[in-house]
Amino acid sequence: MTITTTRFAPSPTGSLHVGNIRTALHNWLLAKKHGGRFLLRIDDTDAERSREEYVESIRADLAWLGIEPDGEERQSQRLALYEAVFSALQAAGRVYPCYETAQELDLKRKIQLGRGLPPIYDRAALALSAEERAEKEAQGIAPHWRFKLDHAEPIQWEDGVRGTQKFDPAQLSDPVIRRADGSWLYMLPSVIDDLDMGITDVLRGEDHVSNTAVQIQMFTAAIAAQYSAARTIPNFAHEALLVGSEGKLSKRLGSLGCDAFRERGIEPQALLALLARLGTSQPVEPIAERSELIETFDLSSFGRAPAKFDDADLDRLNAGIVHALDYETISTRLPDGMDEAGWLAIRPNLVRVGEAADWWKLVTGPIETPEFADEDRVFLVEAAKLMSWKEDPWHALADTLKQETGRKGKALFLPLRQALTGMDHGPDMAHLLPLIGEERARARLERAGKAG
Repeated sequence: MTITTTRFAPSPTGSLHVGNIRTALHNWLLAKKHGGRFLLRIDDTDAERSREEYVESIRADLAWLGIEPDGEERQSQRLALYEAVFSALQAAGRVYPCYETAQELDLKRKIQLGRGLPPIYDRAALALSAEERAEKEAQGIAPHWRFKLDHAEPIQWEDGVRGTQKFDPAQLSDPVIRRADGSWLYMLPSVIDDLDMGITDVLRGEDHVSNTAVQIQMFTAAIAAQYSAARTIPNFAHEALLVGSEGKLSKRLGSLGCDAFRERGIEPQALLALLARLGTSQPVEPIAERSELIETFDLSSFGRAPAKFDDADLDRLNAGIVHALDYETISTRLPDGMDEAGWLAIRPNLVRVGEAADWWKLVTGPIETPEFADEDRVFLVEAAKLMSWKEDPWHALADTLKQETGRKGKALFLPLRQALTGMDHGPDMAHLLPLIGEERARARLERAGKAG
């Protein structure tokens, strides 16, 4: 029985951004939906740009999100494997050396575009004789290496999001797989790793569709040259890319990472709830339970239209998540002195947990007492005299004042709220007043009655 195995393969050249996070999440959800494995592969073959602090940052961000890998691999520790497969492909005639400079290749592309032709590599290096190649290398020109595409048949696969995909390999450039200094580009090592790690499903952005066409031939060639026929090409799915709320690709999305979300007070559950269903036909809801996101994950619900990332949606989801957090879960993040009753009273007014401290000041004080009209000051002095501390002091006070003064509605409740909290809106006073306490509440009413 084949175990569904997915992977997330970031390069440690920077921190994760929201697009990376979405890719990681969807691969994790896909694996868990089928009881499979989710692997983290650190693509650190670019020694100059890779940094160990980014590796640690990637691990920490995934941990904060609750996306737990079932295993981890480092490409920098797999170089011998790449060398072995490369040698096998070389022997099979599927890779070849090229000697053009970057400037020469750029000129070729410009000429082709000027003639209305697709800017693909012309395979000039294949026409070089052994003597010509030796002459170039004697001149100190080290070759870069390309994978030779088979032009005989179209490349085709059934994409998990986009449906049937078909490419003419003759319309694609033979991809460069190895630089002149011997270092690897992304394409071939990724194929080798997917085969070696038993990856069954590759879910990534639609910007990789043409890469997939090329890599499918690499899979076939690598299996024939180095692996047994038991190895199979993974299933592929390419999801629409994220765009900003304005409907355009946004550089800002490339800089939005976990640090930015944490600084904004975004709960990881809210970010997961948004990204899990963004770009699908399923409703985006404040779902805190990862098990529900796993159960409802469905590639068939993914659309082809760009997925719009909107901060307003994230704030809405965050508020929904916060409103469902119980006191035990959140207690260590609350201001000193706030007990469960305080949390339950203030929670409905929060978008972020960090706002609890500001609302708690309504209880602990000091508050800024607003100025009142003369008739309201008289009313508040009366309220201080008539207040009696019962099981439900707020409604008891309101009922007594209604009978004694004839006030009702806004004229009754608004001056009381303003005098007791310094605000004209906020938590339910029936829950808040017992937290303020009788002595403090009476003092605030008396002070408000004297203010003028």
